[in-house]
Amino acid sequence: MNRRTLLQSVAAVFGVSVVGGTTAAAVRMGKNRYYEGPVTGHFDGVRFFNPDGSPPKGFRDLLKWRMGDAPAEWPSEVPVVTVRPARRVEDLTITMVGHATMLIQMQGLNILTDPVWSDRASPVSFAGPKRVTVPGISFEDLPPIDLVLLSHCHYDHMDLATLTRLKAEHDPLVITPLGNDTIIADTGLRSEVLDWGQSTTFGQLGVHCTPCHHWGARGMGDRSMALWGTFVLTGGGGSVVFIGDTGFDKGRPYNDLHRQFGPIRIALLPIGAYDPRWFMADQHQNPEEAVEGFLLSNANYAIGHHWGTIQLTNEGRDDPKFALKEALAKHNIAPSRFRALEAGEFWEVPPL
Repeated sequence: MNRRTLLQSVAAVFGVSVVGGTTAAAVRMGKNRYYEGPVTGHFDGVRFFNPDGSPPKGFRDLLKWRMGDAPAEWPSEVPVVTVRPARRVEDLTITMVGHATMLIQMQGLNILTDPVWSDRASPVSFAGPKRVTVPGISFEDLPPIDLVLLSHCHYDHMDLATLTRLKAEHDPLVITPLGNDTIIADTGLRSEVLDWGQSTTFGQLGVHCTPCHHWGARGMGDRSMALWGTFVLTGGGGSVVFIGDTGFDKGRPYNDLHRQFGPIRIALLPIGAYDPRWFMADQHQNPEEAVEGFLLSNANYAIGHHWGTIQLTNEGRDDPKFALKEALAKHNIAPSRFRALEAGEFWEVPPL
């Protein structure tokens, strides 16, 4: 991928407009276009923020990054053996679709995380990050989808075309942090919004939203106008944690999870899009930090996602998988406990 193409790709995902080869941004002051609510410890009345955390890097930093070291070359296509999941699962099985999209089957329910079946993570179909792996589950082979967990509004996590298809074929409920319901309203999907610290129920499951260190944007001028978050599913057999994106943030996204929600059976943690660290560290943890978060959360098992599907940053396609293996060895953790799944792979998660 050449520099200009990657700049356009990253601009699409990170909410920057690229016009005529230059980067332009409009800072929209005043009213939040997605959410109205009281000032809180993470909302200033217009924008959400990470308390005591680092703000997103600016547009000059984006240009500095892209004028620096060239990104590693990714293959244009990686073979995938697709899978057709069971219609329902009573215990817990997780199937990797690609990037942050996973099928969680538990307690007889089918749950998708950050569903993306489109070829590109972009506001347009002709440019932007293009997947090198087809989805591990063909859309037509999905079991009935009951619930979608939507972590934030970046294009590699919120794909309106996929959400529209899900509405037509499955009509699931979407649970998402504050403000994202406005962005997906035109899909027709039913949605329920949660702030950090809020909970709801779905079937026999509790669904809880907790903080992580990230941000969101769809274009010019809407940076951090919709909230981002971690989801924790509680029910029989132990909790399931899903983080779509986060910076390590001194471990704060992980510190209290097991104390709040009991034994964590498995944590679904991002491990990719981390290089160069000076630009990415505040918002994207690397595999070493993901392993540290795994230990802090006291989870029994983990799946590494957010790698190997679309190129967002400088590291090679398989680098996160190799770095995860090294981090697990460093911390004397069996590789069988923390797996970086390829698209189409599934895991019948052992009980606590």
